[in-house]
Amino acid sequence: MGLAAATNDVKSASDGEFRLAVGALRTLTGEDLKKVDQEITHSARSSVGLIPELAGHLAAAGGKRVRPMLTLAAARACGYCGEDHVKLAAAVELIHGATLLHDDVVDGSLLRRGLKTANVIWGNKESVLVGDFIFSRAFELMVAARNLKVLQILSAASGVIAEGEVLQLATQNNLSVTFDTYLAVIESKTAALFAAATHAGAAIAEAPAGVELAFKHYGRELGIAYQLIDDALDYSGFEASLGKRTGDDFREGKMTLPIVYALERADAEERKFWKRTISDGVQRSEDFEEACAILARTNALGDSIACARRYARRAIDELSAAPDNEFTQALVWLAETSVQRVS
Repeated sequence: MGLAAATNDVKSASDGEFRLAVGALRTLTGEDLKKVDQEITHSARSSVGLIPELAGHLAAAGGKRVRPMLTLAAARACGYCGEDHVKLAAAVELIHGATLLHDDVVDGSLLRRGLKTANVIWGNKESVLVGDFIFSRAFELMVAARNLKVLQILSAASGVIAEGEVLQLATQNNLSVTFDTYLAVIESKTAALFAAATHAGAAIAEAPAGVELAFKHYGRELGIAYQLIDDALDYSGFEASLGKRTGDDFREGKMTLPIVYALERADAEERKFWKRTISDGVQRSEDFEEACAILARTNALGDSIACARRYARRAIDELSAAPDNEFTQALVWLAETSVQRVS
């Protein structure tokens, strides 16, 4: 199964170190990031009052701004001295925000980063339509960057993300999902935008082909690692770390890697449990606690985290082809610590 096998080869770090790594990246990209926030605020303007109100609620929920910082850092690491990387970084964050609005509707989510989701406050129709508006603003920013290559990179990623959402729906409640199918979902849903973020940054800087490819692959591997940890956090984290209720993936019958591993190792009784709770969707109040116990007993959670660490190692290795400077060093640290967000 290749990367599905368990190892533990990235230096241990705490969630606090991850926050420090994000903070270091924010310091390096600080002036650019302020301009990104200005672009995002400007993009949410509309004479239709609900649009800036709902978009403002999403912005107020915070978020680490990891994706736009990846674009900014990749561009600066490659020596870019212009301003168009700011537009691209803002576009990346707007794409992310729009997908969050749509995701929360599809998943019926109640919390996003500790606050009520927009669909709970305003409704599903409103959330979907404002998400569409934000998508359109993202494309306007891509065009404003006046670079056909980066337009192609980011627009293609938007399509892949949508494909990932559809694929995830097809895998929901399906106990036959394999590691490869699960990987295809997170490559599309999460890793595609991470890869596009770093790829676009290197491309706008007109980096050599090998360097541009290295940043693209770094983003992909980091995105996979990041999502693997998010999926583990659903069974092991605190809501403050996760940004949503723990157990949501379980309640929605999502086939994430911990469940895939647990099913591979399940005895007859455990398989009956997963069939009832995931496949049939019949859940009792105590079932989430039992699910966590099975994941611990079969080491499915531990192996999922180990898998994430290996993808983080691959992300770091990709940057060996990139210029060695403070931006790439910050990206290495981000990858090292991103897989230690498990409480």
